Amino acid sequence: MTLFCYFCSMNKLTTTVYRKTEDLPPLDDTNFFHSSRLFEISRQASRQKPYMVVVADGEGRLVSHMLGIVRYRTFLFPPFLLIHCRVLGEGVYYRDADYPRDQLFGMMLEALTRLLNKRTFYIEVSNLSQKMTGYRQLKQQQFFPVHWMSIHNSLHSHAPEERINEKLQKRIDNARAKGVITNEVSSDNDFKEFLKLLRKHNLLKPKRYIPDDRFFQRIMEGKDGRLFVTKYHNKVIGCAAVVYSEGNAYLWYSAFRRKSYMAVHPDVMTIWDTMQDCYQRGFQHMCFMDVGLPFSKNPFREFILRFGGKEQSTFRWFRFSIRWINSLLRWLYRE
Repeated sequence: MTLFCYFCSMNKLTTTVYRKTEDLPPLDDTNFFHSSRLFEISRQASRQKPYMVVVADGEGRLVSHMLGIVRYRTFLFPPFLLIHCRVLGEGVYYRDADYPRDQLFGMMLEALTRLLNKRTFYIEVSNLSQKMTGYRQLKQQQFFPVHWMSIHNSLHSHAPEERINEKLQKRIDNARAKGVITNEVSSDNDFKEFLKLLRKHNLLKPKRYIPDDRFFQRIMEGKDGRLFVTKYHNKVIGCAAVVYSEGNAYLWYSAFRRKSYMAVHPDVMTIWDTMQDCYQRGFQHMCFMDVGLPFSKNPFREFILRFGGKEQSTFRWFRFSIRWINSLLRWLYRE
């Protein structure tokens, strides 16, 4: 059943929330993270439910839309089931629509929050284009910001080789000489090994949500991304999932067998070969979607920066449905 939420203003804008692919109006799908394609991929994968918020004017013309994905996570220990919603970016805004973006963002955020407030434990908004994007609207909806880090590598001005130091280049050359190679996942066996390593690597990382197998299957079969496996003597020692949107590549998921194969640097080779593939395909940037909290010592952030990327301070916004918890966290994370 399609859910509708209406918010009328002097501009007669209408907000509608869709739950079924067949009900979606024709959308601008250039942004993969808010596209009907990701909507359908998420709908077909278990433990996920997509909600597409669409704003239209008085004549029925679309002016903006935003995708939120509800995720269901199970645990062996209490709370056993955790339901949360993730919004990646601020949505899509149509060029011919003469409305302030902050107004449209606020309308979509309010519609999603009202609908999911009692259906989820918390809502997370991340990967915004600018640190201060939607600041006032998020605050109005009782979200609180957590400082985060993002890193992106520019691929359009210099080749990846020009941005790394000699020490890292030697590691890459030595691992290559020993037979380490990264290929796109194209067989059932590689796909199984990809999933096995990804899930094992993230088993003890409760904050890291790994989607259903069908989610990665659809990514592999489509044109919006690729799966990669790094091998050494025919054994998978690294893997990565990359998606493409608006001329950029995004490293969404990755896993490595660092300790077992320390001498051939599976983490370095997986990231390097994935970045090389993105460079050869002509993407403008490679963005790392989950670098983590801005601790003074963050091993993964320092590792990613070795490839010559630029770090940027940003916010991730959270809103918990339990009022006292949300109030307490808002106070703790006050600026």
